[in-house]
Parts: sequence; structure tokens; C-alpha cells
Amino acid sequence: MIGLASQKQTRTSKQKERLGAANYVCSACSCTDVYIDHSRGEVICSACGLVLSDRSIDMGPEWRAFTADEQNSRQRVGGPADWSKFDQGLTTIIGRQNVDASGRKLTSTRRAQIHRLRKWQIRTKVHSSDKRNLAVAMTELHRISSQLSIPYSIRETSAVIYRKALRKRLTRGRTILGMIAASLYLACRVHQVPRPLEEVCDQIHITRKELSLCVRLILRYLNLKIPHSNPVEFVHRFGTELDLPGEAKKKAIDILNLAREERLTIGKDPKGMAAAAIYVASILTGSRRTQLEIARTARVTEVTVRNRYKEMVDKLGISTT
Repeated sequence: MIGLASQKQTRTSKQKERLGAANYVCSACSCTDVYIDHSRGEVICSACGLVLSDRSIDMGPEWRAFTADEQNSRQRVGGPADWSKFDQGLTTIIGRQNVDASGRKLTSTRRAQIHRLRKWQIRTKVHSSDKRNLAVAMTELHRISSQLSIPYSIRETSAVIYRKALRKRLTRGRTILGMIAASLYLACRVHQVPRPLEEVCDQIHITRKELSLCVRLILRYLNLKIPHSNPVEFVHRFGTELDLPGEAKKKAIDILNLAREERLTIGKDPKGMAAAAIYVASILTGSRRTQLEIARTARVTEVTVRNRYKEMVDKLGISTT
């Protein structure tokens, strides 16, 4: 690993040398092949030996590293920007330990000065209404994401969507909770992770009507490419909650693929189609589940499961007897 790191570092330095050398042309022989001597700070023509410049700048660090661990420990970069934090993680923090860099306690005068600096630093972080709105929204985003077990990538996408909505002034007249929930729901659809509207509503305690209005508002005014929900995305989740074997899940996916080819999924609720396919697959594989169990898991009515089931059986010619 150390050898690979050193080779990579050498390769990077050679690339920088070539890029820097491409700007020089020898005034004597018009040769573009030059050599950069970093120890002397000179740029020398490789053909005739003319010194083109004696003030070349070394763009590398002023320290040396001999191992990969030493190279990583001396990097001057921090953590990546985090969109799910209202300040993107780029703010400064004044600690509450009243000690200096050597660990000695501060004097009373210095403690009072640091206290005032800390107070004004906290105030200036959220000095505008948009910053205050964003601070509350990102806190709610972290809370809802933890309740729904949302991964980091989806949380970042939802934070970007909410920032765009805030920039377009779409949050006026809407609750912060409703807009951040709508952004999270749309981010789940972008990443093709099934999260029904009803599940999001149950976790954040808002009505389905309010959440739907916020979703439509974002889709209307933001240029977002949100894919439609695919019924196949719900099969594994519903099947796991119903404790179905893998054979039944695979059979349900095959049934949905046939239904899509026959254009039966157009205009239908993806959750209802997935529930009906799971019901048919459970009968065919001998691991039968009742329509009530499947309807409760998929958060649809028994009538929806029954109607979609009849359509699949009739149109696809499936015999469940």
C-alpha cells in the first residue's frame, strides 16, 4: 500500500510538471520540451540548455511525507459539505471549555471576551428568516429520516430539493414539516426506494391531503425529473413483512412484468398492483396469505386487492384453482 501511495504521488507530481512545462517555449530554438529543476527553481530547455526562468514556483506542499499514513494525516482538507445541515457543515464552533491551546485556564477578562464572541457567533449563524427556516427544517429532516430509516444519500437529495423550494419561495403559506416531508418523499422516489405517502404521514403526524398538496406544489414549480413508482419496488418490502419465501417474491415480480407488458399497470396504484401480485403468487406457491393481511401491509383496501386480482387473473390467464 505504501508503494502504491508513493507511486501515485510521484505520478501526480509528474503530471503537474508536464502541465507547468507546457507553458514554456525556448526563445533560442523554439523547443517546447523543457525540464523543471525544483531544487534550483529553474526551467531549462532540454534541447539547448537555455535557462528560460529562474523563478519557478513549486505548487506542492512545503512538507514531505514518506508513508501513506503520514500523507493522509497532513492533508489540509476537512469533511465534505453536508447539504442536510443548514450551514452545510462549513461553520465555525467556539468551544465552551475556557482553556487556551496549552490547556491553561483563561483569565476572567479573556473568558468574558470569549463569551461575547460565542454569543455573537451563534446569533450570526441564523441572522435571516431563511436561515432560521432552514435550521428548523434540517432538524426535522434528521428526525424524520431516523424514524423512517432513510439512508444518507436520500437525506442529502431531500435537503437539496427543500433548498430549491425555499429559494423559489414555495414554503410561504406552508408548514415546514409538510414541505420537508414532501421533499423526503420525492427524494425516495428519485432513488427508487418505496415509501408510501401513508407511511410518511404516520411518522410525522400530518394529513395525507396536506402532504399531497406540498408534493404537487414542488412538482409544479421545480424542474424535477421524478420517476413514477414501479410496483416491483414494493414486492420485496411487502413480501418481507408478510414473511413470504423467496419463490413467492420472484413469482410476484414475474406476474408484474407480464402485467406491464399487457399494459395493465397504466393508471393503477403501484401498491395495489404489488399487493394483488403478491396475493396471486402466494396462492400459486402454496404460501397463501389472506387479502386482509396483504391489504393491511400494503396500506390499501381489500376491495383494491380483489379488483386488481380479478384483472390479473382474467387478462393474464392465470389459474388459481
